[in-house]
Amino acid sequence: MHHDRFWVVGGKYRDMSFADLIPGSESLFGPFRTRRDAEDAWRKVSERHRSQCLARFVIAAEGHARPLPAAGHFAA
Repeated sequence: MHHDRFWVVGGKYRDMSFADLIPGSESLFGPFRTRRDAEDAWRKVSERHRSQCLARFVIAAEGHARPLPAAGHFAA
């Protein structure tokens, strides 16, 4: 049986389009065995960066082409 692994990825971006990540600001957390564990980590890192409007983190799962939307989406 195949089990996905989940990651929290992100960092600081140049502008609010969130298309251009600032080199050296990248962060990667994981892997996590469950989506719930990844969401817990996402909440923690998002809260730490809450005051930084150009920071953003998402949850990604191996085997998925696009990042999965995070529950209770924070702006950070």
